[in-house]
Amino acid sequence: MTAEALIPIFRSFDEAKAREFYVGFLGFEVAFEHQFEPDTPLYLGLTFGKCELHLSEHFGDAAPGSSVRIPMKNVARYCAALNAKAYRHARPGYQDQPWGWRDMAIDDPFGNRLIFCEEADGLPDFGA
Repeated sequence: MTAEALIPIFRSFDEAKAREFYVGFLGFEVAFEHQFEPDTPLYLGLTFGKCELHLSEHFGDAAPGSSVRIPMKNVARYCAALNAKAYRHARPGYQDQPWGWRDMAIDDPFGNRLIFCEEADGLPDFGA
């Protein structure tokens, strides 16, 4: 037996803000959405490349203030693309860490942190 992919669940409190941030700003795609009936909490599945992330409005599914690291290529290029959108609530930057990773941390509207990162052996790749 082996484990497959890890799928983090982040707490969300506002569907419109979640969609604006994750889909409109970060570029995630909606994989699925579920509500037991109208006006009940939303459970939303998102994808970004091979990354899968779930957002839940359900009390008890997740605690706000969590962090997740999302490995990717071309963090600097992604950072520039995000800043070109002039999103009102975030102007991300990236940092080359002394342990050999480039990190770009972004907080979502609910206090969760996404850290897009790449290993140093992929640095620098600014124009790819």
